Amino acid sequence: MKISIDPGSCSGHARCAAAAPALFRLDDDGYALPYDGEVPDGQEETARDGERACPERAITVG
Repeated sequence: MKISIDPGSCSGHARCAAAAPALFRLDDDGYALPYDGEVPDGQEETARDGERACPERAITVG
């Protein structure tokens, strides 16, 4: 399972990082950074929590 972030859609609300801080990092301006690699086992639902928290739907988990 991978996390994809559309940087053009991200508005920097940081809700993904609030919902799943272990999986979503932010740059210095508060925008989500790409997640490298696969979501660790057992973190799938946490990744989906971060995806659902994004008001712009800039995050895709799959």
